[in-house]
Amino acid sequence: MKKLTIIFTIILSVVFLEDVTAQGDHPSNKTESNTIVDVAVSNKDFSTLVSALKAADLVSALQGAGPFTVFAPTNDAFAKIDAKTLSSLLEEKNQKVLSNILTYHVISGKLAASDVVAALDKGNGSVELTALNGEAITVMQKDGKIWLKDSNGNYSEITATDVMASNGVIHVINTVVMPKK
Repeated sequence: MKKLTIIFTIILSVVFLEDVTAQGDHPSNKTESNTIVDVAVSNKDFSTLVSALKAADLVSALQGAGPFTVFAPTNDAFAKIDAKTLSSLLEEKNQKVLSNILTYHVISGKLAASDVVAALDKGNGSVELTALNGEAITVMQKDGKIWLKDSNGNYSEITATDVMASNGVIHVINTVVMPKK
């Protein structure tokens, strides 16, 4: 598993360097912002995610330069959480807990679907990533589909890939993944 982590880190580094080189600082490369947050706000299927990002005070972080890979739960994914629990998570007093959950859905670096598939091929169908909250999350191939497996052994299917943003990429998931801590 350590070898897989090293390989995946190398892939991330190459992707990051290519992205930085391609963007440069030339004025003609400056374009209107279409950050991960902007993309989420413009999609009605992410309205609960956007509310959660606001409640966790993560909007400005995900509007930053990145790049980020976000495994974004849809409204239906959030609806699988008990309504009382979700409502409680959105309260200001639970901001740290909510932030921990949401940053578990974010990986530093831009991983397009092709990068994930290449890493899965090298990792015999499974690769471990480190989320921004510091915990490991596993991406795996199972039954011909790509899944996330969280720290608790729960699965979330990646249902759509490569929703591109100026500061990264979004992959849509059908279940909120939960960190251990």
